[in-house]
Formats: sequence, structure tokens, C-alpha cells
Amino acid sequence: MTAHTIKAEFEGHSGAKLAARLDLPAGTIRAWALFAHCFTCSKDTLAARRISGELASAGIAVMRFDFTGLGSSDGEFASTNFSSNLEDLHAAADWLAAHYSAPEILVGHSLGGAAVLAIAGDLKSVKAVVTLGAPSEVSHVIHNFGAHVEEIKAQGEAEVNLGGRSFTIQRQFIDDLNATSLTDRIGQMKKALLVLHAPRDAVVGIDNAAAIFTAAKHPKSFVTLDDADHLLTNPADANYVAGIISSWASRYLPAEAPRQKDEPVEDVVVGETGQGHFQVSVQAGPHRFLADEPVDVGGADTGPSPYDLMSAALGACTAMTLRMYVRLKKLELGLVTVTVRHNKIHAADCLECTEAERAKGGKIDRFERMISIDGGVPEGLADKIVEIAGKCPVHRTLEHGAKVATRLV
Repeated sequence: MTAHTIKAEFEGHSGAKLAARLDLPAGTIRAWALFAHCFTCSKDTLAARRISGELASAGIAVMRFDFTGLGSSDGEFASTNFSSNLEDLHAAADWLAAHYSAPEILVGHSLGGAAVLAIAGDLKSVKAVVTLGAPSEVSHVIHNFGAHVEEIKAQGEAEVNLGGRSFTIQRQFIDDLNATSLTDRIGQMKKALLVLHAPRDAVVGIDNAAAIFTAAKHPKSFVTLDDADHLLTNPADANYVAGIISSWASRYLPAEAPRQKDEPVEDVVVGETGQGHFQVSVQAGPHRFLADEPVDVGGADTGPSPYDLMSAALGACTAMTLRMYVRLKKLELGLVTVTVRHNKIHAADCLECTEAERAKGGKIDRFERMISIDGGVPEGLADKIVEIAGKCPVHRTLEHGAKVATRLV
């Protein structure tokens, strides 16, 4: 997921300092996203952390922040309302544009989803909008404290319990919700829209997703979250959502230029994600993916292991080397498949090793390479294929060894 996270703060609508986190990719940033959390939640919910981290692993940097009076942000929650949340979002977008780059993607969870729908049309930099379990009208949130509505109207405010925490809800909060309509804003925002919603969402019903989707103009997409709960408390659900968002959003971001033949080789950047014990994000030029360890050694198996990657390097190099050879010689050869099996064996049991190598004792790494050709091996080429496979540069590196220079930076 993310290579690293840094803290930030900016002034919200009332001048209060709002706490933010920036989830940054390991390498080049493709785009910036702004994440708005759910009602009375914070930037540090499981869903916010995982989604932001997964987007960062795809090269999309994310700013997530606490609205006024929530989480680690200053200010009084009681004095806020939906309109002030929109002002906080505007302030976050302005700060991001001034210090990094204007957001191109807006992601909103629950009431945060309604918020990003409401401001998307105002932000020219935004190309894509994503909602997670969002209400189609902001007044929907009133049901969270419906038993106190009459008291709030009569007394001007009331203490309500939301998610095990006490909040003061004032009458102006309800009035502001009732006075806000999203339908027109959704239809006029002129942004690509992705609606993510669980059919069994017990907090915000699936009918809200239908209303948002109907109100929006194309391009628009809907993805069901099956049995996920409203807060995406299952890590697998949050990871799934993040993967969908990063894949979908890529269609609306500038394409990354492929590496040119004469360009210098770029560094491969590998950074810990903070997710699980071993997961890392890998950037090789414009390409990004995860690496991990199997579950049986404490990993989460979210990507190939380091030795899987080494085997893949040998297999890829072998196939490419053979293809280069047959093209050069103008030979006909079916598609090449290379299967690589890695294990550690005792040197004494290595049939391919020399007597001197076996005499050293201990264990060695053995890569077994099996090459198959679609349509079979052309007559008279079997020995040559094995010979050319042995000339693959990665094969030579593994056989002859390499020097690794390490320094702290």
C-alpha cells in the first residue's frame, strides 16, 4: 500500500486547525485524491486508512483529514453543519493545490460521499468522483439521532449518542441538512462517477445508490459491495474497494509514458506499506505492484514473495532471450512458456553442481527451469533452445553472482 504517511494541518472554514494525513506512493505520484470520511468518523477509520494506502500503492497520493471538531482537528463540532463540512473540503482542496497539486479524484464515505458530490462541480481539477455507501440526500443522516429531533427543535440542541460517543447536535444542523438538495448538483457536476454500495447496508439503504446513479450523467459506474457493512470494517472489503477505485480512476488520469529505449534505467523503489508484517509496494518505472510473504510465514500473501519475483525474473528473461534469438535467426517457434521452481537443497545432492561446489557443503538455492513450446519443439532445435536459455542475462547473474553495494541515505 502506501510507502509512507506524513502529518499535515491546515485552516478549516472557521479558522480552526484541521488535522490531515498524506498517504504518499513510493515513487512518482500519478495524481492526488481527497478523501472525506463518514458522519462523526475520522480520517483514521479502517476504511479510510486501507483505501488511502491501497490507492498510494497504485501511485495515487491521498489527503485525508478530520472535519472541524472531529478526530484530531480543533473547533467545536456543535457549531458545524453540512455546509461547513463543504467549506472544510474546499479549504482542503485549496491547501492541497497550494502545497502539492490540485486533487483530481474525490472519494467520500457515507455523508462524506454526499459532501464530495456536492462540491465536485466547483473543483475544476477534479476528473473523477467516488462514493462509498453515500446517501442520496443529506437529510438521511437525521435518522442517526431521530429520537432526539423533537428535543433538538424544542430546546435548540441535545446531547446524542453516536457510535458510543456523545455529540451535541444543534437545531441549525438539522435545518441545514433539510435545506440541502443533492439531486441537481449530482446532475450538473460533469465528472466521471463511481458508486460503490452494499445491498445489505443497514445504515444507508441501497435505494440511495440507485437515486445517485439515476441523477448522475454519464460516464457513471456502479459496483456492488455484496455483504460488506456500512463502515467497511472487514479489511478484505476495504482492500477490494481500494482496488476497484484505483483501477477505475486510472481511466480518467493521464496515461503514464512508457520507458523509451534510450532513457536511463530508473531505480526500482520498494517501500513498506505498514499493512501486515511484510507487505511492500514496488515501483519499477511506470509499473506498480505489491510483494508479500505467504501466510504460513506471517505474511498476508497479497503479492509475490521475493523468491517468487526472482523466479519470475529468470522465467521472463528466458522467454525473452529465446524470442530474441529466433527473431534474429528468422526461425519459426511457438509461444514459449517457462515454469520455474525454486527450493533450497543440500549441496551434496545437487546433480548439476561441480565436485568443488558439492564439497563446500551446506545448502544452496536451486532453480529448476522447464521450457515448453506451443506446437512442440522444431526438429533439431532442442539442444539450441537449452543453450540459448543458458545465455539469458538473469541466468548468468544467478550463476556467477553479483555484488550488492549498500548505503544508508
